[in-house]
Amino acid sequence: MPHSVIEGHLDAKGLRFAIVAGRFNSIITERLLAGALDALRRTGASDDGITVVWVPGSWEMPVTARELASSNHYDGIICLGAVIRGDTPHFDYVAGEAAKGLGQVAMQSGVPVAFAVLTTNTVEQAVDRAGAKHGNKGFDAAMTAIEMANLMRQLRGMK
Repeated sequence: MPHSVIEGHLDAKGLRFAIVAGRFNSIITERLLAGALDALRRTGASDDGITVVWVPGSWEMPVTARELASSNHYDGIICLGAVIRGDTPHFDYVAGEAAKGLGQVAMQSGVPVAFAVLTTNTVEQAVDRAGAKHGNKGFDAAMTAIEMANLMRQLRGMK
């Protein structure tokens, strides 16, 4: 019995993206941003289709992403941050609420929100995920946003 397959494509031509980047741990987020921009440009995004919004840190990302999503101007939102464990439970609150809040933005708005908020135990682990041993999670998040933006366009076109 034949079946249909719907999947997103890695083509950013004509798509618009917002990148929300946290200034906290900027040595990491700047690398994530470079990776995200590389992925968008490699797949055909134009510079005028990319908006970078800097926020103080990961805690501020959900409200910012919600505002961007509600503008109906973006096909996808890419969130880049780094929360590194310290000696207090602050890490757990910030990382957990950022993840939960960004997930809620995606669910409530229908705009794909790609999550590249690194949650690591050490700065070295964050560096490894921002362009060293473990690739660049900013690049990966942008690729996810591109694929999901295309998928959502296809699904919405079926209505």
